[in-house]
Amino acid sequence: MPPLLEIDNLYTQFFTSAGTVRAVDGISYVVEEGETVAIVGESGCGKSVSALSILRLIPDPPGRIVEGSIRFMGRELLQLSDEEIRHVRGREIAMVFQEPMTSLNPVLTIGRQLTETLTHHLDMDDDAARARALELLDLVGISDPDRRLGQYPHHLSGGMRQRVMIAMALCCEPKLIIADEPTTALDVTIQAQILELMKELTRNMGVALIIITHNLGVVARYADRVNVMYAGKIIERGTALDIYHSPAHPYTLALLRSVPRMDQPRKEKLDPVEGQPPDLTTLDEGCPFRPRCRYVVDRCAEENPLLEPVSEGHLSACWEKDRLRGPLKEAS
Repeated sequence: MPPLLEIDNLYTQFFTSAGTVRAVDGISYVVEEGETVAIVGESGCGKSVSALSILRLIPDPPGRIVEGSIRFMGRELLQLSDEEIRHVRGREIAMVFQEPMTSLNPVLTIGRQLTETLTHHLDMDDDAARARALELLDLVGISDPDRRLGQYPHHLSGGMRQRVMIAMALCCEPKLIIADEPTTALDVTIQAQILELMKELTRNMGVALIIITHNLGVVARYADRVNVMYAGKIIERGTALDIYHSPAHPYTLALLRSVPRMDQPRKEKLDPVEGQPPDLTTLDEGCPFRPRCRYVVDRCAEENPLLEPVSEGHLSACWEKDRLRGPLKEAS
């Protein structure tokens, strides 16, 4: 049986006056039915662009998917017409966008925005759509849902707006939900509530989930498998256990070192990732992480390593992955 989602050698680029931005540079991964896959990395590494590419929401111009394959339930999404892909969005693949205040329409009521999806995709009449909207708001933990349907986004708190976005994503019972930084700008208590809600709902409904995040705490608690991205490429892939207990790429280790640990003695300072992300218009043939890497060797400047197995199901794109696994384990 094929995976629910299979992305193969995907390239998405933006053609600008400053040059060609290689935002997604040949990534491949799969998502199985009912599993949670995390895409992790710094801002600008291509996480969100890769997600938007799945739903073909890349603005053209200046962006374009120039190569690759995106197969969902056996169908090639890149070959669908504009009308056909509109039926996939929201109905079969839903997305929770990064900032609910800008994703929700400020001049339409919550009820209008929820029922629109139901009437468009499921051909419900107004009464049935309203009843389903009330049910969804209750499902995501919003009190007094009947009153909320008549309110506008600015009437709600950040956490409630994000719950509305989740309700919209669940409207048509999709097979896959893509959550792009679903807890951005929320305080830590609300973050935990939103993430627990999403995990519980996806588990109960059998929905697969792609979580895009830079928060490694989210990955540890909620993800089954993890893809670490850097400069448009996946540079490490494995289970959450692999990534946390046996990281095999210096960038992954640097991310882990920069997070406060409650189970370690208190340090005076955190250990940040040194340097800045690369300019995606000027990438050369070498490893893009080498200017920031503590384990760089001469070969890193000559050739960018491919993603290769470290152990079963665990891959890394690093020339020194075998030599580093000992020190990396100790440091993690």
